[in-house]
Parts: sequence; C-alpha cells; structure tokens
Amino acid sequence: MNAKAKVQITPEIKLAARALFLQGMSITEVAEKFGVTGRTVYNWRDEGQWGDLIAGVSIEQAVSRRIILLTEKDGKTKEELEELDKLFKHLEHIARIDQIKAKKLQTANDDGTLKTERADKKKKNSAKNDISGITPERLEEIRKELFYDYQHCWHDNKSQRTRFILKSRQIGATYYFAWEAFQDAVITGDNQIFLSASKNQAEIFKAYILMFAKKYFDIELKGSDCITLSNGAELRFVSTNGRTAQGYHGHLYIDEVFWIPDFKKLNTLASGMAAHKKWRKTYFSTPSIKTHGAFPLWSGEKFNEKRKNKVEFDLSHAAIKDGALGPDKIWRNIVTVVDAQEKGCDLFDIDELKLEYSDAEFNNLFMCAFMEAGLSVFKLGDLLNCAVDSNVVWVDFQTGTIRPYGNKPVWIGYDPARRGDKSSVVVLGVPLAPGEKFRVLEKITLRGSWISQANEIEKLCGKYNVTFMGIDCTGPGNGVFEMVQNFFPRATPIHYGLDTKTKLVLKGIDIIESGRIEWDAEHTDIAQAFLQITQVSTGNDQITYASDRNSETGHADVAWSILHGLSNEPLNTKRRKSGVAMSA
Repeated sequence: MNAKAKVQITPEIKLAARALFLQGMSITEVAEKFGVTGRTVYNWRDEGQWGDLIAGVSIEQAVSRRIILLTEKDGKTKEELEELDKLFKHLEHIARIDQIKAKKLQTANDDGTLKTERADKKKKNSAKNDISGITPERLEEIRKELFYDYQHCWHDNKSQRTRFILKSRQIGATYYFAWEAFQDAVITGDNQIFLSASKNQAEIFKAYILMFAKKYFDIELKGSDCITLSNGAELRFVSTNGRTAQGYHGHLYIDEVFWIPDFKKLNTLASGMAAHKKWRKTYFSTPSIKTHGAFPLWSGEKFNEKRKNKVEFDLSHAAIKDGALGPDKIWRNIVTVVDAQEKGCDLFDIDELKLEYSDAEFNNLFMCAFMEAGLSVFKLGDLLNCAVDSNVVWVDFQTGTIRPYGNKPVWIGYDPARRGDKSSVVVLGVPLAPGEKFRVLEKITLRGSWISQANEIEKLCGKYNVTFMGIDCTGPGNGVFEMVQNFFPRATPIHYGLDTKTKLVLKGIDIIESGRIEWDAEHTDIAQAFLQITQVSTGNDQITYASDRNSETGHADVAWSILHGLSNEPLNTKRRKSGVAMSA
C-alpha cells in the first residue's frame, strides 16, 4: 500500500495544511509536507474555499510572501523557478513601473516573446548571496532603462546626507528605493536599512530586492530579517517598533513618515542608526496634516526653533519640484501626479482620478497637499496612536488559517457604494475584558453588483464568529441588506439621518480618543478616511457631520464602515465589556 494512503487525516492536519497554503505553499508542496496526494489537498482547498480567505490580503503582500517563501527554499524545481519568474513579473506590474522595459537587457525568443538575459546564467555561485559577478556598469544600464525621470532625479541626489520627498500616491517610490539600496549595497558594501510602520510593508521592500537579484542576475538571495551579501553589506527590513530596530547602522530608508505615530521617537531612532557621517537618511511619504510630528522637519521649523536669526525656507512647488537643498542641508523634493506624468510616467488618467476623488482628497493623495488641520472632527495624533504592528501585538490573530480569530466574536460594518464610488466592509475584533481594544482585523473594498457584494460578506461569516453586523441601508445599501438577511437574519439596518450620523461620529470620537481601537500601521488609508469627516451645519443651523459625499464622489468609506461596526456599542457605556454585553 502506498505510504500516503496510511496517513490518518485529522482536523488538525487540515488546518495546518491550509495555513501553509495561505502562506504561499503550492498544492504539491502541501501534499508532500503531509504525505497525502495532491488530489486530496485540492479537495480540501475546494471544500474549505481556501482561496477566498486571501481576500483580506493585498495582492502586493500575497505576491511578496510567496516570493520570500520560494526564495528561501533550497532545491527548487523547474516549475518553482518558472513560478518565481512569473511572480517577479507580476510584482513589477503591481509597482506600475514595468511599462518601461529594459530593452537592452531583453532578446526575443523564437516564438516572439521576450526573454530577459541574465548575467552568468549558468554560473553556480559558490558563496551565499554571491554578488561578485555584478558590475557597476551592468547596474547602471538597468537603472537607466527601468525608471522615470523623477526617479533618476532621486538617484542623482543620492549623495545628499538627508533627502525628504513629498510624493503622490502610487508613483513607484518603494520600488525605486529598493533598487537604489540594492545597487548601492552591491557596489559599496554599505549596509541598507528599511524602516516601515509594519512588518508587512517592510517585506514588500524585501520582495522587490529578491526580484531584482533573480531577474537581472540569476541570484537567489537568502535571509529573513537581514540579507547579508557576499561583500558584507547587510540589508535589513524592520518595523518602527523600537525593540526590533535597535543597534543597526546603515543608509536608512523610511517610508510614509507622515503617517507614522510618534515621529519624535522615530527620528531619534533614525538618527542613531545613521549617526555616522557616511550614512544617509531618506524620508518619503504622501502628506497628512501640518500638525504631524514630521512637518517641522519638512518645513524647516525644527531648524529654526532655537535660532535667533530665522532662516526662510521656500517650500513652494515651483521651488522644489526638481529638488533643492535647504539651509538645513536637507534636500527636499515634491513629485505630484502631474509632475510624474510630465517626467515620463504614463500610468495615470488624471481626468479620471479627478472624477473618482473629491477635490480635497485628490489634492491630498495625488497633488501633495496637506489636509487642513482643525477641520476634521478626528485628530491625527489620536488616529496615529491607533496604528500598531499587528505582527507584534496581535498574537491571537493568525492570518492564513481557517479561523484566523478562532471563535472570538467580531462585528462587521458595511458602507455601500455610491455612483463612481466603492463599497467598504470591515471586520472588527471585539474587546472581551477591561483594557482590551477593538481591532480592525480585515478591511475589504467591494465593487460590482449588490449580489456579489453580499456574497463576499457571506464568506466573512464563514470565516469569523460574527455576532453583529451594521449595514447602511441608504440607497444602494438596501439591496445588500436584503441579501445578507438570508444568511444573517440579525443584520442591523442603519438608516441615515441627523441623529444617526451624530451618534456614529460621537461613538467614533469616544473610542479613538480613548485609544480603544487598533489597526495595522500599514493601513494609512484608515487615518486618511477619518480625517475626511468634518463638522458642518444644515440649512436650519443644526450641527451634523459629513465627508463631502454626494452622488458622484465617495469619501471616508472605510471610516464609515468602521463606525457602522462600532455602532453596536452604546454611547453611554462606562464599563466596556463589549464582546459579551453587546453581542447580538
């Protein structure tokens, strides 16, 4: 009898198999791991709808995780190597940079498809992470072909001790700086450190570097939190959690600094890591509001705070759109989506973006405009204090498993799409004892028909122990609500009115100001969404709350969906045992 037939299948084995599948293992790998047939694992996958559980993970994260898993594996098969090539290409596509092809590095196959040449393709590296065959000339060739003009400008100013870049969303900054650090590490042997708000974001830097080494030089880099090249250069990928980022030294890259809480602490940490004069610091981010702790560094206020003779900083777009060195020796640069387009980036339809976003949101996300402090009813400092590295603090939340939160209760909030808008659904972990907090375990953007959106919500009900669901039934949300009632009869309709909206916002202010909710720090869009909610007056001078939402644009969708979920807790709660007392 075949050895695989003797394996006793238990629920624990199925759970472990699915966890590995969701972490990036292939069906064949899972089957070999547990001594069963591939068909058995396919059946488990289909019966348990494993693929649906990846819905809450971004494509970039999922691809990055699979790349890291395959790269760390020894003795890869031909199929796995081919899969890596496909994943690398997909990661480039996600970065929205691969439309400029490295033509000098590609030749045509006999069938007319493109094939990337690799340096020393058949050479077997004898040393771990051996980069001795990579030449500076080769690296320069690739860089010049791969990036846009504004990224070349960043490269031309790489020697600046400190760079601070205010950028549009989705213009390939993470992608470029991963390349810059890799190139510099290979040529100089200098250490490179990537400091991100969460482990998930740091791993995206890592996946890009693994891709560059494999795709262009046929080198499989190995290493978990640190990759050490054969020339001694260390590439480290750490979160802003101080316990994981102490004692390192190297050139430092910090992304989305305007959305990182406690910037003063972060900057002290960064200064220590790059204290020696040979080390450089690079800050880059989309803007938040001017009250953020990073703004004094950006504006020059920090430089002037103890100076008797103040120095003027020109931060106008015209002054720094091509980069400029300030009196404080910080090189600053603004790159809006319009700047990116003018400098070769053809990835955006700006007119379409203006239709999809309101003026305020478009200016903030794509035109590098800071949001006005004081307009929002939520404070940025309070919102940033809610951001955590979930990999560190949520030890009872296991992504990639059949029941990631076990049987603990969760509440779901749903905010429907308007015309030209998108729907949002969130899953909130519920505090069960004093001192515990709500958690935004999962957030999903939904598009398509109300039937398909209801189907996605039903999948969440199979994944979590849902005890409450709040659905905005205004307009298009009504169809989703009626469908949801078929599988979750206890769904609570939320009908918007002056009183309802006020209660939602007041509850949100109470929970956020008291620090009773958490979300992963990589989700900067959550803080952005809450900042869009402002206090306004009605025609008869009554106070209400809005996010500049109308029939053509939608705002703060993820914020409103969170508020819909939180609505299950009354305003007058004193001892908050939410998961027990308020379960539906």
